Amino acid sequence: MKTWLRANRNFLLLMAGFLFFRTAIADWNPVPSGSMRPTILEGDVVFVERVAYDWKVPLTEFSLRRVDDPGRGDVVTFSSPRDGTRLIKRVVAIPGDVVELRGDRLILNGEPARYAPVEEVAEPVAPGVALRGVREVEEWGGQRRVVQFLPEVSARRDFGPLRVPADAYFMMGDNRDNSEDSRFIGLVQRRQIIGQAHRVLVSADITGHWAPRWDRFAAPLR
Repeated sequence: MKTWLRANRNFLLLMAGFLFFRTAIADWNPVPSGSMRPTILEGDVVFVERVAYDWKVPLTEFSLRRVDDPGRGDVVTFSSPRDGTRLIKRVVAIPGDVVELRGDRLILNGEPARYAPVEEVAEPVAPGVALRGVREVEEWGGQRRVVQFLPEVSARRDFGPLRVPADAYFMMGDNRDNSEDSRFIGLVQRRQIIGQAHRVLVSADITGHWAPRWDRFAAPLR
């Protein structure tokens, strides 16, 4: 065993460094669901900065040092408070905010978001099944993003009002009517946030024979 360790020392050090990088510094996560459409598509692999908010002990939720606070509009990965599954959603409300939904429209701290139509699409929801998807620009507090609604599905379009307590965050998917987010799984504690997703690294159409989506390679997340 000692001889094997000496002979493979450089390889083992390389692997140890690689694992440390992925568990402590940065990571890349494949996205299997459409809860963040149209911002993130199934088959995207996103780059996640693990040290955006905290320096943590690898493979734990223990923070050694706070770096920054998650902000409204950030796209983050986190461990679901329901079952620990890794999810990716957008931070909609931060500690102290009062968040509310009325008819799928966001109201934050008593101020309704503004909406402007973009397009209608055929949104795939199952193999061979597509429903009408309505995409609109949502604007609040100087931030703009494209979100999607599915008028033909049953969804939780009314929520709150709820005041977000300290060290907790309210997350939502951009695909508002097809996202299991804080409306269902509850608030996400800061310690459960893994990192901030900045851009798509690579992308493939998982329903189209894994054809590369070249236009999404290195695309920033907005």
